[in-house]
Amino acid sequence: MAEITAALVKELRERTGEGMMDCKKALAKADGDIEKAIDDMRASGAIKAAKKAGNVAAEGAIAIKDDGKAAVLIEINSQTDFLALQSDFKNFVANSVEKAFADKMTDVAPLIDAQETERTALIAKVGENVNIRRLVRVEGDVLGSYLHGNKIGVVVVLKGGDAELAKNIAMHVAALNPEFLLTSDVSPEAIEREKNVFMQLNEDKLKDKPAEIAEKMVQGRINKFLAEASLVEQAFVKNPEIKVGELARKAGAEIVSFTYFKVGEGIEKPVDNFAEEVAAQVAASKQ
Repeated sequence: MAEITAALVKELRERTGEGMMDCKKALAKADGDIEKAIDDMRASGAIKAAKKAGNVAAEGAIAIKDDGKAAVLIEINSQTDFLALQSDFKNFVANSVEKAFADKMTDVAPLIDAQETERTALIAKVGENVNIRRLVRVEGDVLGSYLHGNKIGVVVVLKGGDAELAKNIAMHVAALNPEFLLTSDVSPEAIEREKNVFMQLNEDKLKDKPAEIAEKMVQGRINKFLAEASLVEQAFVKNPEIKVGELARKAGAEIVSFTYFKVGEGIEKPVDNFAEEVAAQVAASKQ
């Protein structure tokens, strides 16, 4: 009989979201074959529907549908990344984004209403909570989109240029996730916060400097912050010798907007401590 290691149990637990002892039993029954254990758990209903209602859904997928002039981005969440990779969930996501695009939805509420029957049926089948979290519709003269796996989605709108340029800039946004489009979009409050943080971290260095030198050091940090935070000032990820704004200008284009979605951003995820769970299970077995 194959050895059921803690690492194997942990992997099955992460992939299914099930309890440690349930995973250990399933692996023992499957003689250590993790794929067979997953199939057996699903077939027997061990991946429980009863867990769905109160559990945090912070995994899932981003989907984009566009036609070059308009795009819809949606985020649909699941409890586990395992479900996000399964065909039932993928089909639900695909159907949802098609519906949102076809009906020109601009808000998530109509999509939630339209997909509730299908969502409920999916939850009953897979035994996990599934939520349609958010939706954005974007329109423009030139539009490009990029999906990084199913976890990050970006749409960039240009005035001028072409879809290929927009897609390349969208890939850059996916990689570096700028906070703002232009340096002028950065609020005075954000700049002041950055200034205060820099001054606190460098208090010893600044206190012995002449005022004008200290001010230049602070302004240098602010300039670096603005360059890092704004898309047009960032070095293009495919060619760091050119800034993104300059890349667009050389192609006769202007970046109008970008939209960035990442699965689970802003959702507070429960933190599981595997070692503590093992200890608790051992303690319980001794009682």
